[in-house]
Amino acid sequence: MKRIGLLSDTHGTLSNRLFRFFENVDEIWHAGDIGDVQTADRLSAFKPLRAVYGNIDDHILRRMFPETLRFQCENVDVLMTHIGGYPGHYERHIYPELVGNTPQLFIAGHSHILKVIFDKKLNFLHINPGAAGNFGFQNVCTALRFKIDGKEIKDLEIWEMKRNNVL
Repeated sequence: MKRIGLLSDTHGTLSNRLFRFFENVDEIWHAGDIGDVQTADRLSAFKPLRAVYGNIDDHILRRMFPETLRFQCENVDVLMTHIGGYPGHYERHIYPELVGNTPQLFIAGHSHILKVIFDKKLNFLHINPGAAGNFGFQNVCTALRFKIDGKEIKDLEIWEMKRNNVL
């Protein structure tokens, strides 16, 4: 069993409360718009980090992380990217892979809106963790933690904080 901390759109801001929320996770997954190298370094010094770059990330972060990441966690096939859309409205660049090589879990950030939706048409779980950072239009910052046990994704918990209280 793996305990996962999932976040996106930190834009260079990390709350100490978020580190407490991720205290017992085994890995942290970041779905892009990290913001700066220091943010990636803080996360990876804390827990093993899997990440993709986002549209605001500079050339250094784009060398450190891929645009799309495909991996196995336990027995779950995971596909993660920053700009991916959501069920019924997937981005053109990712849709062929979702249809032709369907993952069990698809993670995308970018919208700053927390969404957990089972795509009945393509038969996978879609998660957007919202925005954990202090930048954007959202009033509440969010992140998630959950467990992957074999093929099962379970025990999803939400972290949320008013945006101006993140620091």
